Amino acid sequence: MEFLQDLNIKTLFKPEFLNTLLHILIILIAGLIVVRLIAMIVGKTFTKKAGPQMKMLVRKVIVYTGWAVIILAVLSELGVKLSAILGAAGIVGIAVGIASQKSLGSIISGFFLVSDKAFEVGDVIQIGDKVGVVHSIDLLSIKLKTLDNMLVRIPNDEIISSSVTNITRFPIRRMDFSIQVAYRTDLNQAREILLDIARQNPLCLDEPEPFFMFTDFGDSGIGIKFAVWFEKQNFVTVKNSVFPSIKNRFDEAGIEIPFPHTTLYTGEASIPFPVRVVEDDISEEKRSHHDKAAD
Repeated sequence: MEFLQDLNIKTLFKPEFLNTLLHILIILIAGLIVVRLIAMIVGKTFTKKAGPQMKMLVRKVIVYTGWAVIILAVLSELGVKLSAILGAAGIVGIAVGIASQKSLGSIISGFFLVSDKAFEVGDVIQIGDKVGVVHSIDLLSIKLKTLDNMLVRIPNDEIISSSVTNITRFPIRRMDFSIQVAYRTDLNQAREILLDIARQNPLCLDEPEPFFMFTDFGDSGIGIKFAVWFEKQNFVTVKNSVFPSIKNRFDEAGIEIPFPHTTLYTGEASIPFPVRVVEDDISEEKRSHHDKAAD
C-alpha cells in the first residue's frame, strides 16, 4: 500500500517503480501461461474419460482459481497487506453468502448434476415444457438451445428437483403410432400392411422388431398401437415417411381410418334408424296467419 501512496510523477522513472512494474508484468504473463498449461494438462490426463460438462467445469475452476492467485500476487507486489484484504473478503463473503443462498444452492446442485451424468453437452433433453439441445453446463445454470433456435437458461436448483428426460441418450429410439380402423376392417390384413410398411422402410430397424398390438374397442373403431425402431438422428425422416405410408397403403386396401361419428338405431341389430328430410307443409298463407295471431 505504501507503493501506491508514494506514487507520483517523479517516481514513475525511478528504478524501483520500473522494477515493480516489470515484476507485475512477469507475474501476469507467467501466471497466464501456467494457468493455461495446467488446464491443458488436466484436460488431457485427469479428465480424459470425463464427459464434456465435467471438462468444462474443471477448466472453469482451474481458470478462476488461477486468476485469483495471480491477482493476490500482483496486490502483494504492490505492497497491499493481504491479511486485511482476506479479512475483509471473509466478511463480504459471509454477507454475500447470506444474500445469495439460492445461488449457492444452484452451485451445489451443479456439482450433483455433473456427478449424476444424466445428460451431457449436445444431448437433447426435456425439462418440464422446455425441450432443447444442452448448450452449456455452468456453475449456476444450464443453457438449452431450443429447436427453434432460442437460448433458455434454467437454474441448476430447479433442474435437480425436476424430472429430466434425455431424448438422445441411447442410439436407437421407438416411434409409436396410435391408429384406429373401422369395425368392418379385416384386422389380419391391417396388421400385415403395417408390418410390411416397417419392412419396406430402410430407416426402420429389423432388430428390435416392430411392435403391433390391438388396444381397445373405441367409439369409432378398433384401436391399434404400431411402433417402429430407428436410429435417433432419423427421427423426422422416419416420421415423415411412415406416417404417409400408413395413410396411402390403407387407402389402397380400402381400410377406413374412422373419425368420430354417431349412428342411431331403432333397437334392431345393425339396422340404422332411417332419417328423411321433408319440406314444411305449412303454406305461406298459414304461416302469415300464425305470425299475425302471435302478434
